Amino acid sequence: MVVRRPPGRRAQILAVAADRFHRSGYHQVSMTEVAAGVGITAPALYRHFRGKPELLDRAVRLGLDALADGLRTARTTAELGAALAAVAVGHRPLGTLVQRDARLLPPARRAELRRELRTDVALMTAVLRAERPELARADAELLCWSALSGCAGLSYLSVAPQPRRAEALLRELVAAVLAVSLDGTAAGPEAAPVPQRPQARREELLAAAVRLFHQRGFDNVSTDQLGAAVGISGPSVYRHFDSKADLLAASLVRSRERLWHQVDGAIATAAGPRAALAAGLGAYVDFALRNGDYLGAMLSETERLAPPDRRIAVDFRRDFLRTWVGLLRQVRPEEDAVAARIRVHALFSLVNDGVRNRPHSARPDLGDCLRRLGRAVLGVPE
Repeated sequence: MVVRRPPGRRAQILAVAADRFHRSGYHQVSMTEVAAGVGITAPALYRHFRGKPELLDRAVRLGLDALADGLRTARTTAELGAALAAVAVGHRPLGTLVQRDARLLPPARRAELRRELRTDVALMTAVLRAERPELARADAELLCWSALSGCAGLSYLSVAPQPRRAEALLRELVAAVLAVSLDGTAAGPEAAPVPQRPQARREELLAAAVRLFHQRGFDNVSTDQLGAAVGISGPSVYRHFDSKADLLAASLVRSRERLWHQVDGAIATAAGPRAALAAGLGAYVDFALRNGDYLGAMLSETERLAPPDRRIAVDFRRDFLRTWVGLLRQVRPEEDAVAARIRVHALFSLVNDGVRNRPHSARPDLGDCLRRLGRAVLGVPE
């Protein structure tokens, strides 16, 4: 007897896998859990996919294929916004899968993914420059990458918003980003040389851990690599931290402390909500420019923490978001909490991507560009 598989079973599996990876993080999800979500056994799942890496790869590809299909038919910036918004809402996990989990794919697949995104941005750039011929190609590309990143921010909302409403707001955000003028942007001040004082070995390890965990992922970094980064042997790491997990937790605590100190300090000393929002935006951009690894590790490695540490990290993330949402609603009282959260997540995603997205991350005026783009997605132009 021939047992026929239900139609669309592979698509169903990919949808469940993408949702599980998005919510819990790639390493926290098992094939058994995905199979249970589909209502099949793990052996049956392996008849469709060889393992979790293939599931992640196919889930990312599914979303990117939908994005490419939508952009190919776009002839105006309004149609670009509609395509980006439709994919952001219809494939909501895609943002976290690309920004957080795709770095765990094999190098060849990561390179292919990057090429696909560059092709998408090239399509967007051609449409944008047709409407704004005064834009230099590099400026148009930065605006298009920023629109893409801003829409990806929807992936980080804890609760899915009403689809039509979310699409309408994202179309508005894309239009605002693509209309930003980068004329007269100013290069940031050159960083003053920092006296090279010997650091305590523990501090060196914290800095190295943040960098390596962000670049390679917690599970792909050994204690030997951590030790080598600061000139000691792998076993010597345990003189300073009880375990690699303890080192991860301590490095993320340090990241949160630095972020909060810089941003909250700027907000607290400003006169009035509008000035506070502008000061917070400037501080966040400045922090991101100087501490991209900290933000990257906070985004990508929080799910690898032990449950008590993870709860603390998640509580910080919620409090940080709540501060921004409350401040934005004071400045834009016509917006409710859902719209404000979409805008704030778009800001974080745009800035976090912007400081890591080569070659634009090397622009001397990047800080000024990101501040202008941040004001556009927050809806508070100068």
